[in-house]
Amino acid sequence: MEKQGDDAFYAAAGELAQNKRDDVFDDGKGSGEFTSEGSQLGEAYEGYLAPTLEEAHTLRHVPDSIMWTTYLIAFVELAERFSFYGSTIVFVNFIQQPLPAGSNTGAGGADGQSGALNQGQQTSTGLTTLNAFWCYVTPLLGAYLADTRWGRFKTIGISVAITLVGHIILVISAIPPVIVHPNGSLAALCIAIVVMGLGTGGFKSNISPLVAEQQKRTRAFVMETSTGERVVVDPSLTTARIYMYFYFFINVGALIGQITMTFAEKYVGFYLAYTLPTAIFLLCPLVLFVGRNRYVRSPPTGSVLGKSFRLWRFAAKGRWSWNPYRTFRNLTAADFWENVKPSNVIARERETGVAKPRWMTFDDVWVDEVRRGFKACAVFLWYPLWWLSYNQIVNNLTSQAATMVTNGVPNDVVNNLDPFALIIFIPIFDLVVYPFFRRIGFNFTPIKKITAGFFTGCLAMIWAAVVQHYIYKRNPCGYHVGTCVDADGNPVTSDLNVWIQTGSYVLIAFSEILASITGLEYAFTKAPKNMRSLVMGVFLFMSALASAIGEAFVSVSEDPLLVWNYGIFAVCAFVGGIGFWLSFRHLDAEEDELNLIQEGSPPASRSAASFGSWVLGRRRCRRVCVGMLYERAVLRCCCYWHAIKYPLFPILFIPPTRSAWLDSTSSVPGARLCTMWCAPIVSLLFRTAHWRLQLQLEFRVRFSLFLFFLSWPFFWLGFRPQSVPVAQSVLHTPTPVPHSKSP
Repeated sequence: MEKQGDDAFYAAAGELAQNKRDDVFDDGKGSGEFTSEGSQLGEAYEGYLAPTLEEAHTLRHVPDSIMWTTYLIAFVELAERFSFYGSTIVFVNFIQQPLPAGSNTGAGGADGQSGALNQGQQTSTGLTTLNAFWCYVTPLLGAYLADTRWGRFKTIGISVAITLVGHIILVISAIPPVIVHPNGSLAALCIAIVVMGLGTGGFKSNISPLVAEQQKRTRAFVMETSTGERVVVDPSLTTARIYMYFYFFINVGALIGQITMTFAEKYVGFYLAYTLPTAIFLLCPLVLFVGRNRYVRSPPTGSVLGKSFRLWRFAAKGRWSWNPYRTFRNLTAADFWENVKPSNVIARERETGVAKPRWMTFDDVWVDEVRRGFKACAVFLWYPLWWLSYNQIVNNLTSQAATMVTNGVPNDVVNNLDPFALIIFIPIFDLVVYPFFRRIGFNFTPIKKITAGFFTGCLAMIWAAVVQHYIYKRNPCGYHVGTCVDADGNPVTSDLNVWIQTGSYVLIAFSEILASITGLEYAFTKAPKNMRSLVMGVFLFMSALASAIGEAFVSVSEDPLLVWNYGIFAVCAFVGGIGFWLSFRHLDAEEDELNLIQEGSPPASRSAASFGSWVLGRRRCRRVCVGMLYERAVLRCCCYWHAIKYPLFPILFIPPTRSAWLDSTSSVPGARLCTMWCAPIVSLLFRTAHWRLQLQLEFRVRFSLFLFFLSWPFFWLGFRPQSVPVAQSVLHTPTPVPHSKSP
């Protein structure tokens, strides 16, 4: 299969080369330049030719050089990740631990424990879990706005402004006059989490496609190196290299932010641990502004998501069956997308009598792009099984370190081995490992890399399970090491050195290089140009889905079942790797063919004449009007219900005094109240956005429906019966560290 795929690629490349062998690629200016499509890069690259069939077979493939604008955008990501991880790394102590006696900053000093709000582990776990989930749900919204409304660069700019507001609110929650009032500080923290999550979602889903769009050449060509060797410059390898170093910058920011803010919290106070990330974050708008005229920017192309799903429904018509296996075979048949290409639909019109739909205003190549995008999203469906293994470094591996000999090293610092290993091994993989595979003729495609990433994650969990077995074996309390204390009440740990965990963290780092970085690359290269942010948002959403699935395994994440815990996640990663390879090994053979697909003609935008009929259609108008009434009713009922049942709005704006209904022993636990705040805050923020942005009617309705379904779980958590505490349903025992460097 792989050989056939290579032959198809080389045949296509050879045909292209024979047609254009005597010509250089032209950028449309008549200068003979070879630049990326739509790019305004003025530097000329004359005389570069497409590879012939023989050259594609025999010459070594290498990546192109990286533009300086790519490093600028990567630095923006570094600053954003520094601020994000620097702030969230101290959330646990800020929420869970009490304010030290005599302190108004929360600093614990060399021998004390830093803290502020004294809300307990359950509230701490609930808010940090909510923050992680929220930050990986909102990228879907940011991606939609970028692809259809604002474009990537503008969406990033607006998201940076929103995140900056959230950082300022976060700083306010920790300043000495506020931190001494836990309820007011907690309210400010909740608002900051929601606002920062909105900004993070719009930023993360768009910065990754933007950085890869900076590559200057998007077609393969032949060049001669300084040593006289003739090589094929492969744009897919360039994209892979860009994301390798992009991930490198992510981990530099994460490592520095986490280590420095941990010490700032311990020796100065939380206000400094929140102020320094805010100061670093101010570099983001500055760098974006400096390079605003140099970046390659793709304008929004209008909403193609609806037409893409309409095309899929049209292709699936007549392929459904009561037999699930037959339905699966029909939906994955080779002619699934071929039959709905406009040329084939017109050709079958006389035979079937089915006319070409009026909405089919695109060409055959655009159908190929949509097919490629759907295949990319299908590839990501296996990723939650990989994220389950990766997420163990967020909580359980940190708790495992606390049961070993640390020699004075804080247990929540040990997990920085992961970003440290990534900083070391990313250049090694880029400069040594991958070139070695290319030299020996092994085609290490993205599908192979991701499969290897699953298996490496499995090995990391096996390592952790073996370490946990020996922790139980060499502790005097056996399988209850987490609660083992001596006669004086001091914790008794196993005699194992904490640094034997290094194997797990290094293997996880290898797994990230193979699976996570390649996932970024795959999301960019396989998505249609006008859906890149959306496909990237789907990739990031898999992390949120894994967090939700992980709650099902909470019961095994404590003594004496931790060996089973790591074993289960090892099996999940192994099964995920097997299933991933069996499901998508055919894409491995089609890799080069998919990369050859050029940009097609997207669906035509609505003209002024058709816009009126589109809006004024009887069914559409009725749906819009009903939706507007529904929107107003839902939002008003929600706000009135909150205002009547709980004094919500004074909490949002006035630091209240501690009262019975805010106390953790009352009928409304603090965790439930904190979770309940998110829904009205989100509704109010987006309601204001509706007024300010003057969005189209139908978009407002879609927006409101999205917000309602998004906020419904929060309402359910807030108003569920008192006999079922939120803490028991969504929280878990191990102390979490908000450290998930997923890109």
